[in-house]
Amino acid sequence: MCLTTLPGLNHTPVARAEPSPSPPYQPPPVPVDPNAEVLELKKGAQLAPPVVVDILSVSTDLSGDSGREESNDNIKLTLQSEVLFAKDSANLGARADARITEAAREIGQNSPRKITIHGFTDNLGTYAHGKALSTRRAEAVRKALAAQLGTSATSYETVGKSEDDPVADNSTEEGRKKNRRVEISFARGAGE
Repeated sequence: MCLTTLPGLNHTPVARAEPSPSPPYQPPPVPVDPNAEVLELKKGAQLAPPVVVDILSVSTDLSGDSGREESNDNIKLTLQSEVLFAKDSANLGARADARITEAAREIGQNSPRKITIHGFTDNLGTYAHGKALSTRRAEAVRKALAAQLGTSATSYETVGKSEDDPVADNSTEEGRKKNRRVEISFARGAGE
């Protein structure tokens, strides 16, 4: 608010409201069913504060046998196990060569200091069997990448995750197929 004197009126100050800036646009709240089971919190629990996720893009090739997630800092390549390995095997198959070459090319363009390779299985069989198989598969991918990238200052971490961290429902074959995968993660650009 500012005070202004008007001419010819004994210079009496008059209050005049200045236009206030418009508030930033706020989308209307999303209607939420407070009785929905998926939204129930245990007594005394609170929601975590909201966070901003920095994913720039997520893509999958048309055949569905590989995917790519890219954030401001990292790149994660996902290769489906059916493309890399025969059933219950950790030996790379003939179709794996092209996918490993593509991954090696992208890794080479970014020159990361560390590459993390996670192997995953579905929930069929024992957890211990899945752990051993996923570890051997992650190690097979590591060896193939190292052979293509040559000796460098890059270190590798391989982890067998068995059925942990599924990306789909293990109760269907389609879901189990998505869960059988190898993920290759590394920092964007040179170094971490």
